Amino acid sequence: MGTPVSIRLDDDIQAMLETAARARGIGLATYVREIATAEAKRVRKERIREQTKAVAAYVASNKEAQEFFEDWGTPTSIIDKP
Repeated sequence: MGTPVSIRLDDDIQAMLETAARARGIGLATYVREIATAEAKRVRKERIREQTKAVAAYVASNKEAQEFFEDWGTPTSIIDKP
């Protein structure tokens, strides 16, 4: 398990989250941990997408990079299969 994190919530936010957690049959800490984990995964995927777009833009604008992918990018075993 990771390191504990302490957060301060407004009373109305805490009450809303506690209600949502109770509806799912879990405690507030577990619910907040699930929300934070889901957000971290979303942020990671967004960062990967941004980096992929940057690579694609670089390849599109660079003849040497395009040639590299033409020569190396697709395995010949995939191309040769009927």
